[in-house]
Order: sequence, then C-alpha cells, then structure tokens
Amino acid sequence: MQALRFGRRPVPQQRGAFEAWSRDADRPLRECPCIAPAPGTDPSPGVAPAAKLVRVENVTKVFGAGATAVRALDDVSLTILSNEFFTLLGPSGCGKTTLLRLLAGFEHPDAGAILLDGRPMVDDPPNRRPVNTVFQSYALFPHLTVERNVAFGLERKGLGGAAVALRVAAMLRLVRLEPLAKRRPDQLSGGQQQRVALARALAPAPRLLLLDEPLSALDLKLRRGMQAELKRIQRETGITFVLVTHDQEEALSMSDRVAVMEAGRVLQLGPPDAIYERPNCRFVADFIGEANVLPGVLVGLASPFAAIRPERVGLAFGGGAGRSAPAGLPGRVVDVTYLGATTSCAVALDGGPVVKVERGDLPKTLVPGQVVVCLFPPDALLALER
Repeated sequence: MQALRFGRRPVPQQRGAFEAWSRDADRPLRECPCIAPAPGTDPSPGVAPAAKLVRVENVTKVFGAGATAVRALDDVSLTILSNEFFTLLGPSGCGKTTLLRLLAGFEHPDAGAILLDGRPMVDDPPNRRPVNTVFQSYALFPHLTVERNVAFGLERKGLGGAAVALRVAAMLRLVRLEPLAKRRPDQLSGGQQQRVALARALAPAPRLLLLDEPLSALDLKLRRGMQAELKRIQRETGITFVLVTHDQEEALSMSDRVAVMEAGRVLQLGPPDAIYERPNCRFVADFIGEANVLPGVLVGLASPFAAIRPERVGLAFGGGAGRSAPAGLPGRVVDVTYLGATTSCAVALDGGPVVKVERGDLPKTLVPGQVVVCLFPPDALLALER
C-alpha cells in the first residue's frame, strides 16, 4: 500500500493509502457479500469446554415454503460462554430474534443442533429449559404487586413459604426495588417495570437469560442508566445474558462479545473493541458506529474498499488547504453539526466521496463552503476485502 488517489489529483507516496477511486461507488452493498467463518468452525477454539455454555451448530431456520420461503437463519454456528454478556446485533430481519426464540424453545430449527452444557436441547419445551426471557413488552401481570410478579415463577416450580419470600427479597434488593414491593405495575415507571421483569426472570436462577430488546421503549437517559444496571446485575449474578438489539452503542457498551448478523448469517463475532476497530467487511464497518467507507484500490492488496472512523480523520486549514497534503485529500465542507462534546462535519473530497469527520477539537469557526484538507493517518486505515 503506497499511494492514495481520488480522481486525477496526485498525492505524495504514503504507506497505507489508497489509489484509483472507484467510479462504481454506488453499486449495491450486497454485491460485496460478507462471509462468515466456515460452517462448523468453533469461534472460541482456545476456551475450555466447561466454559462453553451454549453451542449453536450449523443451525438453519426457514419460514414458509416455495417462492415465498424466507431463510431466517442460514447455517449459523457460534458459542456462548458461561458468565458472559453476549449480544446478537443487527438490523431488522437479520435473524437475531429468530435465534433468540430457538434458544428459548419457542421455535425449532430445520437443521443443525443447539446444545446447553453439551446436551442437545432442541426437543426440550420452553418450560423444561433452564432458560428465561425478558420480553420487549415486559409482560408483567397487571393485577399482581411487584413482589407477587417476582414470586410467580418460583411458585410455579412448586416453591412456597419462606423460601419464596427470601428469594423475592433478594431479587428486589438486586434490582433496587425493595421500597416498591407492594405497588402494581401501573404505578411504576418504564424503567421500574423493566427491573421487575428482570427480577422475575432471574428469580429461578436460570442458566441462560435472554433479553429481547428490553430497553427499546425507554428514553435515552433512562436507557443508558439501565445499560449500566444490566451490566452490574449480570456481573453480580454470574448468569449468562444474551441480548438482542439493533442499537450499536448498546451492544458496544454492555457486551463481552458481540455477534453481528445480517441476512441470517453471523458476519463477525468478537469483543466490542475488535468489532469496532477491526471490522472484517463493509457491512460491519458501515453498521457499527460511524465509518467512512472509501472505494478504491489498495496497492498490493487489490482491495475494493477501506474504512476509517470519523474521529480518526484530521482536518488541515489555512495554508495547507487547496493543495495536496501528506496522507491527505483536499475538499470542501458541505455541512457542520454541533453535538456538544464533539462537532461533526461532512467534507466533499475533490473528485471523490463525502467524508464524515467528528472530533472535539474542530474550530467553532468551521462553516459550509470552507476549503480544507482531510488527513488520513496510515494506521487508522483498514482494508476491507469484501
């Protein structure tokens, strides 16, 4: 990788740069497919078997038949570890909720296996699995008090008396709702209702807790507060949490590992920092946070795309603007948005695409129409082969 060129403007030779801006930048994303690891490949080869709580092996799920059939899951394999906060992340229709329902027992796979502690559980009904679910709607019993809602699952298992009372008290203490034990759900805020649903699901001490977008109905400030609460509760209980969400920030801030899904497949699985800093394909780079995906040819790699995060793009002003700068391209500011801690601006590169820049050190005098040079540090550029 030696050069970076958009249009006809030459740029000094720089390691880790682009060459030959592609004129088919607008071609559909699906023409550059992202491929998951080979079927059957264990994504956690270095982890002891005892730590592998759930194994999903080559699972396929199809809804409908014939021309109207929808392949919701396409040969999915992954491992979920004990005492892990694991997140299934992706857009609507990617298959994440279908996989969650398979884990819960509400759906059955058409092919493949799902094992819990090494034992197949595909044929186990939901009530025979050591798995509980917190639904998006919370599904609280409106006529029962908070403590009776939490006790419900324990009583269904045949427990009673002092054992239930002690467990309910412990759960309410865990979710910090002890003073509200006698209230009904309609006397609680959305965040409080969410914590009641969580306490009820945790009370029977399941091996696996499934969270189906439980924070989507909360406002931003409350949602962020509940993210911290969920992380705390998962750490204190040691129960494996599996979260389904389409919110990238939620997934990055809460998870030990994230599986990014699209079109029924797992595109990338790993820790949040690896997913964010080293996306393995264009879809992941686009979907996780903000990214500038720049079409071109990486010299020596024949790669069609490269990505750089908006916070890693620099701007040069004054004497450097209007002509080539080291590892940079000239352009013109087309939009400026103040975001509080940072400022975001869009820069139309000369002969190239629009690049987003988001930093906390951009001058307040930055205005649309201003000529600048976008700087691309070589160590911030990531080649995308697909």
